[in-house]
Amino acid sequence: MSNNLFTLMIIPRRKSNVKRFSFSSKALRTAVCVSVLFFLVCLYVVYDYASIKRDRAELERLRTQTVVQSQHIHDFAIKVDEFADRMEELRQFDKKLRILAKYQIGRDKKQPLGIGGPDNEQLRLSELLDQDQEKLISGMRKGISQLNDDASYRAQSFNELLKFLREQKSLLAATPSVWPVKGWVTSEFGYRESPFDSGNEFHRGIDIATRMGKEIVSPADGLVIEIGHGTADGNYLRIDHGHGFSTYYAHLSKVAIKQGNRVRRGDLIAYVGNTGRSTGPHLHYGVYINHVPVNPRKYFK
Repeated sequence: MSNNLFTLMIIPRRKSNVKRFSFSSKALRTAVCVSVLFFLVCLYVVYDYASIKRDRAELERLRTQTVVQSQHIHDFAIKVDEFADRMEELRQFDKKLRILAKYQIGRDKKQPLGIGGPDNEQLRLSELLDQDQEKLISGMRKGISQLNDDASYRAQSFNELLKFLREQKSLLAATPSVWPVKGWVTSEFGYRESPFDSGNEFHRGIDIATRMGKEIVSPADGLVIEIGHGTADGNYLRIDHGHGFSTYYAHLSKVAIKQGNRVRRGDLIAYVGNTGRSTGPHLHYGVYINHVPVNPRKYFK
């Protein structure tokens, strides 16, 4: 039994009795285990406290970040809503341009102008600002998707309108809308009594009487496609203006341009004469659409 005992002796520096403590091996092992367990518990408590403190700091940081992000989301939602209003203004502007240009195509024909803002399907994000975050984000996604679709359609619409306006500009430039020469109309378009023979004849243009040698200008942009001389019309000139328009000038004294030349509205092209079958100095002026004669007065400003 004594072999299982451990003795702890405490010897003081001064003269006094030596103190002895005896322990059994079992008690010593128990004390060691309890000490180790206590140390581990203390270590765990210290670690857990440090973790809690660290997690608390992280939680505070995340809370601050969440508040900032929520404010950013709200601000972004307001900007998306403002962009939706801007897209609505562009849609209305698109329709106004089409109305002014008398050009309505596609679904815009069915959309009335200037009635009460966006339709019922368009999401108004401002109505979601006071609701929960998930609904706000869902609304923003839906709104952005709709705005992307609307922006793509609007870009296509403006490109289409721009193409139309360019064509209209080209058509306007090709329309013989100004008088080729100043004077007096002595014979109108249509059936008339022949000045040379008995009976009626169809006059394919108008006769404009003026002084000999008066300058004649092109009434529209075009290409000179024919210059010649005939028994009836004397010296003549023909210009192709595109879009089916062409003009014809007869009884000229002199042509001021060459075949193949391009002319602009207002350019000098010839001079008034009295060549061919003519009763006096004048210009025979004709307008044709797809080679069919029409009344030139329809296009004068």
